[in-house]
Amino acid sequence: MRVLLVALAVLSLAACKQDVADLPDPVSLTAEATSFYCQMNLLEHPGPKAQVHLEGLENPLFFSQVRDAIAYQRMPEQSYPITAIYVSNMAAAPSWEKPGIDNWIDATTAYFVIGSENMGGMGAPELVPFLTADDAATFAAARGGRVLRLSEVADSDVLSAVPVGATSEDDRAEEDDFDARLKQLSRERQN
Repeated sequence: MRVLLVALAVLSLAACKQDVADLPDPVSLTAEATSFYCQMNLLEHPGPKAQVHLEGLENPLFFSQVRDAIAYQRMPEQSYPITAIYVSNMAAAPSWEKPGIDNWIDATTAYFVIGSENMGGMGAPELVPFLTADDAATFAAARGGRVLRLSEVADSDVLSAVPVGATSEDDRAEEDDFDARLKQLSRERQN
């Protein structure tokens, strides 16, 4: 019995090592990298970024906000299993505007600040990732928010609608004009 337990323990450790060894490496952020959802260039947006690696696909999906990558992870519609998620370590970032191209950390081991005053690259609340709990706590003390691990982040923190701020009169006029043009196009198609 004892030999069987030792053998199972060795097999378990070997499987864990193989899982870690099978993780794809993070990919450098380049000028060609575009966000999965909006297809906009990532380098044009401030704040931390994320990349999601999918089984069977050579290139990762990039996200202009960490929040979006975690939302993607939690949505049931994925076509491929996720093999790894990497996020920008903001303690190693040159600045909020330039989050870095190679300072990736595994999202499952990161510490996230949620609820800070900093908004992500697309203007939504952001999960700000750090390699260490101390770096995350320092950021939270300066910018607000609380420190959580990925498993502690509620689905509602990444899947809920983002509140829209007050809009100017020019913005409302532009939205009204856009709505009117859409209605006109719809009428023309029906005729």
